[in-house]
Amino acid sequence: MSEQGNVIFVGRKSVMNYVLAVLLQFDAGAKKVVLKARGKAISKAVDVAEIVKRRLLENKVEIVECKIDTEDVGEEPNVRKVSTIEIALEAKE
Repeated sequence: MSEQGNVIFVGRKSVMNYVLAVLLQFDAGAKKVVLKARGKAISKAVDVAEIVKRRLLENKVEIVECKIDTEDVGEEPNVRKVSTIEIALEAKE
């Protein structure tokens, strides 16, 4: 599977919807799944990663990478800075 297909964008849906999406990716054979979120959804992405790691796929998945950044959103002159996060989950061998 391509890595691009294993990216889940976290937004307004409930936490369990994203948890299910991660589980489906791993069940489909993905070795790595990346959660991406920005703004207020960052805390939801962290919750999803922790639920998958600590409760559902205990000792089978680990967080291998976590990137934080800032993006410019909007058009001039109304550009604003928005925080972003990428959390990479990888299946253990």
